Amino acid sequence: MKQITLLLFSLLLFSCAEKKTSEKMVSVTIEPQRYFAEKIAGDKYTINCVVPAGQSPETYDPTPQQMIKVGQSVAYLKIGYIGFETAWMDNIVKNNPNLKVFDLSEGIAVIDNPDAEMHEEHDHEGEEHGHGHDHGHKHTGIDPHTWSSVAGAKAVAWNTLQAFIALDKENTKFYFDNYNALLAEIEKTEATINQLLEGLSNRTFIIYHPALSYFAAEYQLTQLCIEMDGKEPSPAQLKDLVDTARANNTRVVFIQQEFDQKNAELIARETGCKLVRINPLSYNWHEEMILIAQSLKDAEAN
Repeated sequence: MKQITLLLFSLLLFSCAEKKTSEKMVSVTIEPQRYFAEKIAGDKYTINCVVPAGQSPETYDPTPQQMIKVGQSVAYLKIGYIGFETAWMDNIVKNNPNLKVFDLSEGIAVIDNPDAEMHEEHDHEGEEHGHGHDHGHKHTGIDPHTWSSVAGAKAVAWNTLQAFIALDKENTKFYFDNYNALLAEIEKTEATINQLLEGLSNRTFIIYHPALSYFAAEYQLTQLCIEMDGKEPSPAQLKDLVDTARANNTRVVFIQQEFDQKNAELIARETGCKLVRINPLSYNWHEEMILIAQSLKDAEAN
């Protein structure tokens, strides 16, 4: 592992010395960011997403090839507070001193992370990481899933617009026009969600990883999490969760591809809940948000 890490940083340094590619590239951490960035950037920039689809941005470590692409980028748009960024951003900035970094979480009223006790998602015990940096992934005490609500999406879109204007002031009108089209799309999504959730009487759902805290707060929903402090729940904790779900007549258990499903399936059997696969990290932000709302409405009807 040490050899791999040394190779990674060698490639990083080499990438900094390389001539920039002819295309103008901006890097982002997750796929929903790529969705917003591509909508606003249009054909002016290529958007590079570092964490691949299907991987957890809480625990993901990038490949050398991915870090080379970051080194070829003119800017990095970070989502803020997520495990990948807390583990890697310091070294990304250190090894790419000309890289402009923008924080898309600015202006968002953040929510405390349910995993309040900072813990390592995976701990590389006994390993030396180059440049004295520990790549154990830790929660920051703030829920990073800011994009998983309409208000959060609007803030991320606005901050993305400001980033591209800062990078390329000559095309300010172009970016504003694209932003306005994106905002109209977000507001159309908002209207659909409002319609689906209007009059919803059962407002509690279960999810493995607490990825919908902002969505729940926005629509007065209650999110019950299977994951306890970032770990598998104990039998006693599972029993408490089942009892709470029954008491609230909960009808939906959301499952995500990045996480183990055994406990979710167990809870669904015990409570009679419907299992629904969602992907809060999907590129198609608008489709995913509507799917979540539609699933809550459908579950109540059954």
